[in-house]
Amino acid sequence: MLKDAANQDFRPVKTILVSQPEPGSNSSPFGELATKWNIKVDFRPFIQVDPVTDKEFRKNRIKLDDFTSIILTSKNAVDHFFRICEEQRVTMPATTKYFCLTEAVANYLQKFIIYRKRKVFLGQKTINDLHPYLIKHKDNEKFLLPTSNLRSKTVCSFLESEGIQFTEVMMYKTVSSDLSDLSDITYDMLCFFNPQGIASLFENFPDFKQNNTRIAVFGKHTQDAALERSLKVNILAPTEKAPSMTMAIEQYLENSNKK
Repeated sequence: MLKDAANQDFRPVKTILVSQPEPGSNSSPFGELATKWNIKVDFRPFIQVDPVTDKEFRKNRIKLDDFTSIILTSKNAVDHFFRICEEQRVTMPATTKYFCLTEAVANYLQKFIIYRKRKVFLGQKTINDLHPYLIKHKDNEKFLLPTSNLRSKTVCSFLESEGIQFTEVMMYKTVSSDLSDLSDITYDMLCFFNPQGIASLFENFPDFKQNNTRIAVFGKHTQDAALERSLKVNILAPTEKAPSMTMAIEQYLENSNKK
């Protein structure tokens, strides 16, 4: 949890832009927040995932079916691993082992394979959760780690420290979305969940001035990215009092939008 050290700067909020895709459910926490406080909440992804093309991938000179174990860190990694398998006309053997960072990733894997528990190993949150499984198989398996252009630095460092031989290969790219249509739109609050969202803001609007716009961030890395750009962070999550972004925003609104 982060220490609640944000610069509150309480002023009324009527509009919020969340730098994520719009939730599929109308009963999302942000929807409830909008209704309760009679404010407008818009959603717009600041980043997008683009595929590495078949031509780009071939430059790696990698044969996917040479690998006996795949380490999957996200749903994007799952999607693009099997996309490239299809484009390369490769069918992974039924004996292939999959090491999934979380249960959600493991469950998502069922879209592509017949799920057999003995071949799928899952962690709870971090690569450390997979430690006993990776160590058990490290001498007999050839590991592949599908990544994006941002790499999986924590995962790579862990594997290297444990002496696990693996091949890292970029299969997708996380890039800034085109936000040019927002150039004449002003929001009272911008809400960020990752450093790439902050980078996208300044890539699209190099001359962005915060002025009275409140900045809400989730996570230390996002906070650091905001501070590096000289942004004033007004709302910070997770903290002990506000483990979620919407809870942190609500606590701010209780002071800024007093009735």
